[in-house]
Amino acid sequence: MHTLDLLILGVYLAAVVALGARFSRRQATVHDYFLTDHQVPWWALLASIVATETSTVTLISVPGYAFGGDLTFLQLALGYIVGKIFVAVVLIPRFFRGNILTAYQPLSEHFGPLIGRVTAAIFLVTRSLSDGFRLFATGLVLAAVLATLPTATAVAHGLMPSLDLSASLPVVSVCLIGGTTVVYTLLGGMRAVIWTDVVQLVVYMTGALIAALMVLSEIPGGWMEVINVAGPAGKLVSVDLTFDLTKSYTFWSGVLGGMFLAAGTHGTDQMFVQRYLCGRSPRDASRALIWSGVVVLIQFGVFLGIGLLLWVYYTVYSPDGLAAITVNGIVQTDRILPTFIMSHLPVGLRGLVVAAVVAAAMSTLSSSLNSSAASTVGDFYVPLTGDRKSARHYLAVSRWATAGWALVQVAVAVVAIDLSSRVVDEVLGIQSFTLGLLLGVFLLAMTTTRRLSAPMVGILGGTAVLLALRLLTDVSWQWYVLIGTFTTWGLGWITGRVLGRDSESP
Repeated sequence: MHTLDLLILGVYLAAVVALGARFSRRQATVHDYFLTDHQVPWWALLASIVATETSTVTLISVPGYAFGGDLTFLQLALGYIVGKIFVAVVLIPRFFRGNILTAYQPLSEHFGPLIGRVTAAIFLVTRSLSDGFRLFATGLVLAAVLATLPTATAVAHGLMPSLDLSASLPVVSVCLIGGTTVVYTLLGGMRAVIWTDVVQLVVYMTGALIAALMVLSEIPGGWMEVINVAGPAGKLVSVDLTFDLTKSYTFWSGVLGGMFLAAGTHGTDQMFVQRYLCGRSPRDASRALIWSGVVVLIQFGVFLGIGLLLWVYYTVYSPDGLAAITVNGIVQTDRILPTFIMSHLPVGLRGLVVAAVVAAAMSTLSSSLNSSAASTVGDFYVPLTGDRKSARHYLAVSRWATAGWALVQVAVAVVAIDLSSRVVDEVLGIQSFTLGLLLGVFLLAMTTTRRLSAPMVGILGGTAVLLALRLLTDVSWQWYVLIGTFTTWGLGWITGRVLGRDSESP
């Protein structure tokens, strides 16, 4: 890394912290801190939704998917659009009824506080694990950056705690990104998160397009050469009509599974519901969500295209370049893009693209920390204290909760360093296991009695079925949300019918 590259990266990190500090003066209550007083325009919500779901996993692992496979990942994005339309039409209007802080407070009102806390706890565990893996993916890129620094200089400036580069650099990278993100998130609250998301969307898309153009410039013949090489190798396949429950990224698992995955993430996950509540109206929130599906589909196309370009380049023009990221004869696909960035991009552009990758991670991480803190305070701390503390006290607790969840996710990322080769499957697999439980409970609240036993039986039964699928079968994770949703809802509905109708909350 040249000094100019490091300067660009450093300026970016300093700028987002400064933006967070600017918003720190505008919070007086927990609702200001987490919901921005409902003043965010729809286009900013759109940018924030896209930036949040487009983490470093998308920017690194999706090109890696195309490098190792084909374009069938796009089928998942089609399902996302359908799922988002369902959330926009059915669920978003319900979230704007009353003055709620989290997605799980309506469940507490409907089924009782225990169910609200159970669903909030499921969300918190899911976010900590999946976003810890996302943070790890970004650490791969920054570790590659630090590895280019002279060892003595890095140690002298405190960038590395030891000379064991392979062991220390990923850990240092994870801590640096996590530390920077928690500062501006803690200071500026949701306002800082959303408006830095807008900036980060522009930064990482610019970086992705620059990386695509640089790879293309290394391939004589341009796109025609890519098509001529990739086509006969089956790399341009985008639809797989195979019906096989054990196979991921088919048309059926992609569209149906993606539909339920999007309905789960965007309809029951506090990280996204909190964004809708920052909007000026249900119409603005729905508009932003539906258009985000179109933008994400385009993004997937861009990132998969980058993977195709890298495959053609390394297969035909620079096959020896893969030696550095091949372990036991297997290419570590998540390391393809970071390796190309560090070895081929010129000074200045390299720093911008690295900043783009870091931006993608920070947008998701900041949202995760803020929403986890909101759930901790809204679903647990405020009810336990009887809402008797001062506004200043709850605001302080919100900031401490933000810092606490940052420590948890950094710890998960450090543990993940030695566990994964294609992070996108790890992240989506973790989310798919729990989102069906949450979506099933939300549907149960819309269709059945208020008896406490109904959702509890559904959650326990859904968990048992998903564990059996995970441990005893080869069913793809892409079916987990659909199966978990119908199992949770079905068992809860049957329980409610057997026990009879109860019009009173427990």
